[in-house]
Amino acid sequence: MMNQEQCGKSAPLVLASRSPRRIELLREAGFEFEVLSPEVDEVHEAGMEPGELTELNARRKAMAAAVQRPESVVVGADTLVYLNGRPLGKPETPEEAQAMLRQLSGRVHHVCTGVHVAWEGGRQGRGLHVLSKVRFKELSDEQIQAYHALVNPFDKAGAYGIQEHGEMIIEGHEGSWTNIMGLPMEVLTPLLRSHLDRGW
Repeated sequence: MMNQEQCGKSAPLVLASRSPRRIELLREAGFEFEVLSPEVDEVHEAGMEPGELTELNARRKAMAAAVQRPESVVVGADTLVYLNGRPLGKPETPEEAQAMLRQLSGRVHHVCTGVHVAWEGGRQGRGLHVLSKVRFKELSDEQIQAYHALVNPFDKAGAYGIQEHGEMIIEGHEGSWTNIMGLPMEVLTPLLRSHLDRGW
């Protein structure tokens, strides 16, 4: 609970992620925040629905940070690429990264980002998820290698980032662009403003 001195002040904001893309999106939206990314074991259950799985992992990240910053509003997020209902995580080797783009080549896939906003040390919170579609160009092995020569695939679900030379591999998308980057700012921004402006 806030004390009398805290009333009328904006609550601090914490991003429970070190993702450069999420940091960039929050900054571009005009938020001031602390980056705090506790070590959290992510759940990997292929049988779970995309929204359910990403919201679960987002909540685990947000809750871990909220315990350390009980006075703050904390944002956790998790993004997964889904092809025919099967999740593609972050590749661990160049061969795996190239194989992921071969699978995505010429096809439409979904990107699901789950978000959890926690406050009062995690005693209160709200989760949501947003789904977008991405349509890939037909890619040759040479085009895939040229793309990965410019972009680090190992910190990106599906081995690509739409905001990094995406024109080389992506034909089009439907839905939120920022969701594909890692934070659905169209829904997250008003949610954060409402909590920060009232102190929680």
